[in-house]
Amino acid sequence: MLGTETGTLTLQQFLPYRLSVLSNRISQSLASKYSERFGINVHEWRILAALGEEAHLSSVALTNRIAMDKVAVSRAVKRLIEKGLLVKHLDKKDQRSHVLALTKHGVGMYQQLIPIALEHEKLMIANLTLKDKQDLLKLLSKLDNTSI
Repeated sequence: MLGTETGTLTLQQFLPYRLSVLSNRISQSLASKYSERFGINVHEWRILAALGEEAHLSSVALTNRIAMDKVAVSRAVKRLIEKGLLVKHLDKKDQRSHVLALTKHGVGMYQQLIPIALEHEKLMIANLTLKDKQDLLKLLSKLDNTSI
């Protein structure tokens, strides 16, 4: 059972804490696999992954997609542009807005990162049954769609 009904908090049973710790451990574990090889951090990886999945996103759409602080996204975008992995250009539909996209070099890096990420996921969930995996995804979706 998560939490307690006595009005006290047991951190190891507090769902937000457990999810945060697990997320951080998984992200750092994956980051160790690509940071030395590619010179990017977790925030930069998430941006590359989002833009690899959807080719053109505004900064606002990107921030919403990856659920990160907009200052962290802005700093990471700036570093990725400096590294030649991203390009920023005016949105043809809205000249007041900018759109981000991967450069050719960024696409190449994305294509190298994806097999590493998928292998990492495969190893991480190797001890789960197919039903466990399906249930986990279903529960995560339910939690993600809960309005608080």
